[in-house]
Amino acid sequence: MSGKLTPVFIRLPRDQAATLDRLATRSGRAKQHLVSELVAQALSLPKPGPLSMGRLEVSSTPETRDDTVLTLAEAASLLKLPADTVQARAEAGDLPGRRFGEDWRFSKLAVLAWLAHGDNRNSRRGR
Repeated sequence: MSGKLTPVFIRLPRDQAATLDRLATRSGRAKQHLVSELVAQALSLPKPGPLSMGRLEVSSTPETRDDTVLTLAEAASLLKLPADTVQARAEAGDLPGRRFGEDWRFSKLAVLAWLAHGDNRNSRRGR
């Protein structure tokens, strides 16, 4: 890997996580390096298609990406929910967002991916 690293949190189905664990053990390589290489391979195909996330498709081409950052009110409007409901879900760790002091910010792509995935039954609240 070259350049600066950006932390990324992912959740995998158990069988995929187990396969990744076995691959890391057998190859003697760190899982982060294996995942990074697999993502790089997928994105460097001659004509990469969009990555599918539930019903949401995320393209790797800059002109079709929407990296908009939303305020709490904008995220609530996007989800057509009251702002206090969105804030409560973000505070519980169910909805991806970041708090900056008293303000919340949300990635539009992350909110749409969360919405496409459905309700997270393994939320922090349910643990």
